[in-house]
Amino acid sequence: MEIDAFIIPTAAVALAEIGDKTQLLTLVLAARFNAARSIILGILIATLVNHGLSVLLGQWLVDFIPEGWITWIVAGSFLAVGLWLLIPDKDDEESSRFYAYGPFLATLVLFFLAEIGDKTQVATVILAGQYESALLVTLGTTAGMMLANVPVIYLGRKAMDFVPLAYVRYAACALFLLMAIATAFL
Repeated sequence: MEIDAFIIPTAAVALAEIGDKTQLLTLVLAARFNAARSIILGILIATLVNHGLSVLLGQWLVDFIPEGWITWIVAGSFLAVGLWLLIPDKDDEESSRFYAYGPFLATLVLFFLAEIGDKTQVATVILAGQYESALLVTLGTTAGMMLANVPVIYLGRKAMDFVPLAYVRYAACALFLLMAIATAFL
């Protein structure tokens, strides 16, 4: 179904983002600047550009991979991302020189750079190989990123008091493992 090209990427990225370095960066930016709208807009634009390029890369790679291999590569990639989720990220706080540019530009640049090579970017490339609609995958992964990060801006550390981060990581890992099994065998 075409709607799956939006729903699955949204759920996958929202779960993969929990505890991720870009979510920690969001927390740092929210603590540094009292400008929720500017931070949200910076995250939105950085994610649309980063994930849009990632989707194009994923769809380009599919043209060069033999058709029989794609299912197994996608399933293996879901498995790898699921296991990767078990490794907690650390706050790699970027140079404070970007803070001088204000909340929007600092968020835009830092978030875009932090997302390069990140597990949510890898998941986006993988999902692009699974679905034909570049637009829906890009919008879905961006929606997932926003679902995971906007509450951090408003609620910050208090949200993590209710649910231990380790449990959320285990649940996200389980989802990716189920997606790997479903891709390979269904």
